Amino acid sequence: MQQQPTDPHVSVASKKSEEKLEEKMHQLALKEKEQQTQMTAYAAGLPYISLVGMPIPPGPLSIIPEDDAKKFKIVCFAEIIGEFRVAVTDPAAEGLMDYLNALAEKTSSKITIFVMSETSFASVEKLYKQLPKIRPEVEGVQITQDDLDKYGEEFSDIRKLNELLAGVTLTEIITVLIAVALKTRSSDVHIEAEEKDVKVRLRVDGILHDIASLPASSWPRIISRIKLVSGLKINVADRPQDGRFTIFLKEDKVDVRVSTLPTSYGESVVMRLLRSSAAGLQFEQLGLSAYNEKLLKAEIEKPNGMIITTGPTGSGKTTTLYAILNYLNSPDIKIITLEDPVEYKLAGINQSQIDASRNYTFAAGLRSILRQDPDIVMVGEIRDLETAEIAINAALTGHVVISTIHTNSAAGAIPRFLAMGVKGFLLAPAMNAIMGQRLVRRLCVECKQEVQPEQDAITRVKKILTEMSPASGIQPDVSSMHFFGPKGCDVCHGLGYKGRVGIYEIMAMCPEIEAQILSSQVSEYTIQDIAVKNGMITMVQDGLLRVLEGVTSLDEVFSVAD
Repeated sequence: MQQQPTDPHVSVASKKSEEKLEEKMHQLALKEKEQQTQMTAYAAGLPYISLVGMPIPPGPLSIIPEDDAKKFKIVCFAEIIGEFRVAVTDPAAEGLMDYLNALAEKTSSKITIFVMSETSFASVEKLYKQLPKIRPEVEGVQITQDDLDKYGEEFSDIRKLNELLAGVTLTEIITVLIAVALKTRSSDVHIEAEEKDVKVRLRVDGILHDIASLPASSWPRIISRIKLVSGLKINVADRPQDGRFTIFLKEDKVDVRVSTLPTSYGESVVMRLLRSSAAGLQFEQLGLSAYNEKLLKAEIEKPNGMIITTGPTGSGKTTTLYAILNYLNSPDIKIITLEDPVEYKLAGINQSQIDASRNYTFAAGLRSILRQDPDIVMVGEIRDLETAEIAINAALTGHVVISTIHTNSAAGAIPRFLAMGVKGFLLAPAMNAIMGQRLVRRLCVECKQEVQPEQDAITRVKKILTEMSPASGIQPDVSSMHFFGPKGCDVCHGLGYKGRVGIYEIMAMCPEIEAQILSSQVSEYTIQDIAVKNGMITMVQDGLLRVLEGVTSLDEVFSVAD
């Protein structure tokens, strides 16, 4: 039997009929979903809206970033004076109300909520692709990780920066200097106008290095660029100014404090780099010996009393205080700091900055802090009798107080307090421990080499180490000692040192020291002898132990502690 040929017109008509049926079914399904959304809205007591085909201006749409829109299934579709209208697919979504409350606070506007369907959200979501890409405004110097890698690869020796600067434009000089400073872990960049040229110096691990000189003719544009990015007045050159800017890196944030000072040939500029990662220094990273770490932990874990750190400017006192705060910080403890200035932000800790121009001094601030019900108080520095007395009374009334004072040794802090006018009968019971410290440079582990010091130096080392307190339980073997020194390689940029480590002496209070404080004749040397007798390892002894471990060099220790 012969098969009849299929009529092509019938086939096409049938296909069109099926497509129309599918489209009708699809429309019915969408209509049903919209009805369900209406019921959801009415049940929640909120108005319903369909945004399919609605023209939404870019302004309201951009109020909510695309990532947030996808996360909460939310869009802003209209803006009226003092009001934003937003549509959501699920008014009960977790975190949605907190987000909307934050949005209302940020925009200082009323937020009116509508309920929309998933279909509406899908149609609006496509509009985000049409939004113009806004280039983020960056204040100050924008330095990317690519910049760091680029400039880091172009020099291996810090003393060859002149070659690098010769190949960049004048507008890039500041970027290069900051990038190189970050690459070499510098704490400060010094740019100083002199008679014939402009000197550039970096402070690396506490030591200043002359690294470059720029033509004197370039100085006006360099200083103008620095002032512009740090918010200083460009037309003011006859008085000091202070400013700052922030550098956002891939995994860190760097605050740059800028100080300008009028000089004979222009101005001197110092840019201090404050890395936010430094605030995350853990107690165990301070570099304390096992003996000193155990001793200090026992003192800072006491429920009240004072912990004082001493040392000259740049000896790491603030870093030590932050590490102690990080160790003590927990949700059930309230910690408040009073600083000048606040150098690093610490999560979970209330930090306050003094302002002498408004009479908000250490003493005035400390009084206010004690009304905030703190458990631990950190005072940046004790400079006068008023601050000292308030801090001591706080330590005597159930608070832990940690602070700094400028003296050369731990034992020297006691006479310093008494010289301020502090009463001995209050100081003795308030004090828990006093810690003296210095920073020494670490030898580069890649290139350090064994050296042989002069015999006089070896004899001196033996004498100091054999005088260590028997109460400490530490007695190093001085019969066989090995010493190391710097060499210089690409890793340490030719310096022979990389990074710094602290050397410490921790004087814990004891009845004999308290008796000495209460006596009419207080001697720093007598207090030192009592502390050593009771187990204190002096700074120079702690440093020499690091020398024998190969951590630092003999010259480094003897240059900062003796």
